[in-house]
Amino acid sequence: MSRLQKQENLPFPSSWGGRREGAGRPRSSAFLPHESRDPFASRHPVLVTLKVRPDVPSLRSVKVVREVERSFRQACDQRRFRVVHYSLQSNHVHLLVEAGGARDLGRGMKSIGARLARAVNRVCSRKGPVLLDRFHHRVLKTPREVRNALAYVLLNARRHAGRLARTMGTVDPASSGRWFDGWKRRIASVREPAGVAEPHTWLLRRGWRRHGLIALDEVPGG
Repeated sequence: MSRLQKQENLPFPSSWGGRREGAGRPRSSAFLPHESRDPFASRHPVLVTLKVRPDVPSLRSVKVVREVERSFRQACDQRRFRVVHYSLQSNHVHLLVEAGGARDLGRGMKSIGARLARAVNRVCSRKGPVLLDRFHHRVLKTPREVRNALAYVLLNARRHAGRLARTMGTVDPASSGRWFDGWKRRIASVREPAGVAEPHTWLLRRGWRRHGLIALDEVPGG
């Protein structure tokens, strides 16, 4: 684990010199301002990616995964914002979410981003920001787009794995694949409560299935 560099206190002037361009508390870069997001219909799921800072340890350690899952479980369903699926990679997170609109997406991601940061800092005994930049999102409007996004999120670790690992055909333990009911091959049921919310949109409940169930040995984009 890399150590955080000690921040030095910068000298401040003894008096206020009036209003200056760029002065004041900077806006957080982790979340897009509401007015800059394009509106979208609540019937369309959203694929979201969050990147973490280079000094943050891997998100795929067992302790981090368990703590993030516990935190997500408490906030995955916020009425107008739901986390339906996720996967944790070493330095980024993929989410499939449903939101009532752009404003609900922004508020929901602010909550999820804060929970992710607190979970990582608790486990890794660190302080400071975790997210590297604002979240990136893509609105999904067709069954095929949603089917591709499901495979991309749940099987994303296979994109980064070597050829030998890709032949294993197992559920990624750092994803919500354990609670997914759209696999071609039946997997063992889990007793632990789900860390994700039930989908409400037609596209995520049934529409994507028009293009076939998902195989565990698929490589997204391959």
